Amino acid sequence: MNGKPTILFDGVCNFCNSAVNFIIQRDKKALIKFAALQSGAGQKLLKQFNLPTTVFNSFIFIEEGMIYSQSAAALRLCRYLTALWPLLYGFIIVPKFIRDSIYRWIAKNRYKWFGKREQCMVPTPELRNRFLQ
Repeated sequence: MNGKPTILFDGVCNFCNSAVNFIIQRDKKALIKFAALQSGAGQKLLKQFNLPTTVFNSFIFIEEGMIYSQSAAALRLCRYLTALWPLLYGFIIVPKFIRDSIYRWIAKNRYKWFGKREQCMVPTPELRNRFLQ
């Protein structure tokens, strides 16, 4: 859609929204774009990649036309962040079934632990260009 690495996230999840803010602060080159899974842009991308449009239990990372989900998405994303975060990509050597079981446990409990919003976050005017419309 835009050629830049893109994160599709659960727009009503407090944990996911905090993660987006965390990423924005550490993506100093402003390379990563964002779209809520529930948004028009998010739904369009889900359809483009033949993904379910009503399941929001994982964030999706799109990089160079490829889609990644769960732990692979999180680890690939780390390569774009500042400081020591790119070192976490080394955990890609941990077997996927182990990484993804931890990811699914967190995803399953995120609403209970962090809460949920009534609607998707609205980016500030300064950040609006980072979010797909």
